[in-house]
Amino acid sequence: MNQDRFIEELKKLNINITEIQLKQLERYYELLIEYNKVMNLTGITDKEDVYLKHFYDSLTITKVIELNKYETLCDVGTGAGFPGLVLKIMFPNLKVTLLDSLNKRLNFLNVVIKELNLKEVETVHSRVEEYKKQFDVVVARAVAPLNILLEYCIPITKINGYFIAMKGKSEEAANALRELNSEIITTNSFLLPIENSNRSIIKIKKIKETNKKFPRKYSEIKKNPL
Repeated sequence: MNQDRFIEELKKLNINITEIQLKQLERYYELLIEYNKVMNLTGITDKEDVYLKHFYDSLTITKVIELNKYETLCDVGTGAGFPGLVLKIMFPNLKVTLLDSLNKRLNFLNVVIKELNLKEVETVHSRVEEYKKQFDVVVARAVAPLNILLEYCIPITKINGYFIAMKGKSEEAANALRELNSEIITTNSFLLPIENSNRSIIKIKKIKETNKKFPRKYSEIKKNPL
């Protein structure tokens, strides 16, 4: 996806990108490639692929939620900053927390944040099951099954807030939703432009807190899934 196509596809998402934001994404890409030479940040390095599979794909979350209406957002397992840092660039109103268990990735993100002069964005070195703060919107662009993501992400979502799971295909997780007092509001399935790969964005609302202890340890979740 070249830059012109990127701009056109964003317009279809009702996003009008500014010159400053374009320059920020360009610098983000340059730093990603530079640091990827010494650490494993991404297997996608071709510029047009990064714009399609990382930058554009991150912004497809806007198909299910209007981020201008919310104040705080947490990206769980942010990795190289997708989608959280891209969302911060495009929606500067958001106070963004980038959560990851690998500190060297966060060191890279701190460089990007400083270079792009971004405000109200923090990196947190923690496992999500040990993190206690809650947010208006929690997002995970992860390969873990939905029932596992729910156990990790719903506890740090505010009541009446939303957890957004960005996945390759839609999944069912009825037991986990019931146990965590949450419900799926919408599932938007579509094809990524150009390569036509499958994507599904699942928007889940937290109705109330549960009196049960979540999240459980990963080993327990794997052994006894909801």
